[in-house]
Amino acid sequence: MIFLYLWLLALAATGVWAALASSLSVWSLLGVLALSFLAANLLFVLTFTVNSMLLPKLAPGEGIEKQHSFSRWICASAARWLCGYAGVRVHLSGLEQMPEGPFLFVCNHRSMFDPAVVMGYLDKYNISFVSKPSNLALPVIGITGRRAGFLSLDRENNREALKTILMAADYLKRGVCNIGIYPEGTRSRTGQLLPFHAGSFKIAQKAGVPVVVACSRGTEKVKKCFFFWKTPVYLDILEVIDADRVKAMSTNDLAGEAKRLIQARLDETEG
Repeated sequence: MIFLYLWLLALAATGVWAALASSLSVWSLLGVLALSFLAANLLFVLTFTVNSMLLPKLAPGEGIEKQHSFSRWICASAARWLCGYAGVRVHLSGLEQMPEGPFLFVCNHRSMFDPAVVMGYLDKYNISFVSKPSNLALPVIGITGRRAGFLSLDRENNREALKTILMAADYLKRGVCNIGIYPEGTRSRTGQLLPFHAGSFKIAQKAGVPVVVACSRGTEKVKKCFFFWKTPVYLDILEVIDADRVKAMSTNDLAGEAKRLIQARLDETEG
């Protein structure tokens, strides 16, 4: 959708230029259109930057009372914008299982494009991620992301990690946003699943919400194909563990079940 807006803006600018100019050749108009599209992209980046500059800064560990809707929109749009230029072609399956109410989204992690795919192509489900502190310390991205509902989780500090888990559960209870986690804690460099951190599943238990288990495939190839050719990426919704089952299971059992489901899909599709 973001590219449609950018092209419409470029076409409008080209139309204005054509109306003001006495006469332009077809090649001149195409050149104006290309420059207008480039300017529209720069305007989008500028809008992202200015928005972050105007937002009140949050103290470390401070949460939000309400999601900033424009920050949410611009994060989702930027995710789709990035995927578009990277040549990502997303294939979704299992969306009919997605719950209507709040949920915890759980997926394997292979690339920096994983959250971009989820935010850009599952944007109507309003999923914000728990991420490592260094990501949310980045200028522009960190400020906007936190206002959109992103949270940082420091796994090296148990007290701070617990605060983040409680805050994420609070966001779910108050309907601020849905929460996404990567239980592996970091990207897998080989494609093989890393051990799952069971503690992150406490978010769903404390909030009393279901767990949506998903499997991501193909994002690890995007960096190798960047700008050269299209990369198919698959995001499969595997199962929704309902809130009653989440409450009855231990976090270790939840982590084990999520990992089993994801591994089974990877074995089925990749061998």
